[in-house]
Amino acid sequence: MKILFIGDVFGEAGRKALKAEMPELKSQYRPDFCIANGENSAGGRGISYNTAQDILESGIDLITMGNHTWARKEVLNIIDSGIKIIRPANYPKGVPGKGHMIIEKNGIRLAAINLLGRVYMDNPVDCPFKTIDHELACLKGQADVIFVDFHAEATSEKIALGYYVDGRASCMVGTHTHVQTADEKILEKGTAYISDVGMTGPAQGVIGVDKNLIIKKFTLGLPIQHEIAKGKVQINAVIITIDEETKKAVDIKRIAYCVKP
Repeated sequence: MKILFIGDVFGEAGRKALKAEMPELKSQYRPDFCIANGENSAGGRGISYNTAQDILESGIDLITMGNHTWARKEVLNIIDSGIKIIRPANYPKGVPGKGHMIIEKNGIRLAAINLLGRVYMDNPVDCPFKTIDHELACLKGQADVIFVDFHAEATSEKIALGYYVDGRASCMVGTHTHVQTADEKILEKGTAYISDVGMTGPAQGVIGVDKNLIIKKFTLGLPIQHEIAKGKVQINAVIITIDEETKKAVDIKRIAYCVKP
């Protein structure tokens, strides 16, 4: 079986590119499940009902989130509405939404888990290592394949969690930095891993934002109003192949190319 995971969908540019490219991606890679990170899908920060619908209607089965989950208040109206969105499981107890979700296709039950890193991140979250232990224990016997989106800044934290879940999850992918890494691999016990899948959105900005504004921020130290970059748009994703009998990953490939805006 195959899982297609789309890196952070950034703003309208990312949503339009996703909608335009999903038919070709599905035709070429024939994934059984399609997942996307959507925490920046609304104006480059947060998610809304309309942007979530855009992503799901593009052919995505499930949306994962991250540190910008609560950037827009309207998310509180949809996070528990039955729409297929999960937020980091290691947010404090009592926070709305779900940290994992099971989706089923063709008799295969896939459980997706979302986690948030703590290194160089401002969010007050619980330990992702202890949380993944709890989540995996809760899912025992309920899912055939486990997919983890670890939204984190530090590469070291991502690599460590990858080894920590090796053999217990079929795949663990990193998100958040918007820069695709070239370290995709199958770990020793059969878990597919990559430190960061990258971003689906503007290719000629600074992680999605107008480059001149970000340069001004760094050179002058003054606050700026973020504006989404214009120009070429990139698709960043991975396609993961999993053995249906062993539930171990056998291949992970990076997908990266630009499309017309």
